Amino acid sequence: MNEPHAAYASPQGQVVSLETLHRHAVERAGGKGANLGELIAVGLDVPPGFCVTAAAYRHTLVETSLSGAIEKVLRDVRADNPASAEAASASITALIEDLPLTDDLTQEILAAYRALGAPPVAVRSSATTEDLPGASFAGQQATLLNVRGDDELLGAVRRCWGSLWSARAIAYRERRGFHHDQAAIAVVVQRLVPAEVSGVLFTANPVSGARDEIVINAALGLGEAIVGGLTTPDSFTLDRKTLAVRERQIG
Repeated sequence: MNEPHAAYASPQGQVVSLETLHRHAVERAGGKGANLGELIAVGLDVPPGFCVTAAAYRHTLVETSLSGAIEKVLRDVRADNPASAEAASASITALIEDLPLTDDLTQEILAAYRALGAPPVAVRSSATTEDLPGASFAGQQATLLNVRGDDELLGAVRRCWGSLWSARAIAYRERRGFHHDQAAIAVVVQRLVPAEVSGVLFTANPVSGARDEIVINAALGLGEAIVGGLTTPDSFTLDRKTLAVRERQIG
């Protein structure tokens, strides 16, 4: 790809270019945003994009007085009652997905989108609680692919915000003893790569734990089919040193 990264930054700092981020920016950009910035810094080929920061999420909840409404709904959640998490999720998600974004944030997101060339994009949740030393919230929030146009993009941002309050995420925070107000979410927007084949690479065998093996899961089309469990991927086990294929299973 080798596409340039536009050095966009909004006046209020609610939207920033991926290239301005680094691995210590988790509280600002969430796990995905921080690590993508780190990959760009070392010269890897990352699709260009921008990040709607966690501060934008928090600011919007305060500006729209939604924080109080969320806190009220959460009072009925019990760790030993999955139905209570489902009910809270439905209520909070509806509130956030119907939320009108503030004018300044709307303008900043759309300005960054146009600086990118207004292409089809991948819109990815980037929670501040992803991949912590004692807990992993990975895979609990939304990813939306092939998002096109202003209205779809703004709606996708709201859906990513709402996914912070999925029943699974609420229940997990309850079980792990995390205060819900400690969790926030950024949103990564990147130019969509129209992949013919996508895959996930594990630098150690995730089943056996063998560190002399690399495991690749791959399938035709976009990668969401793999990470979302929509298909059974082809699986390849490689020798870490020689990259020779030790085993293959066709999905």
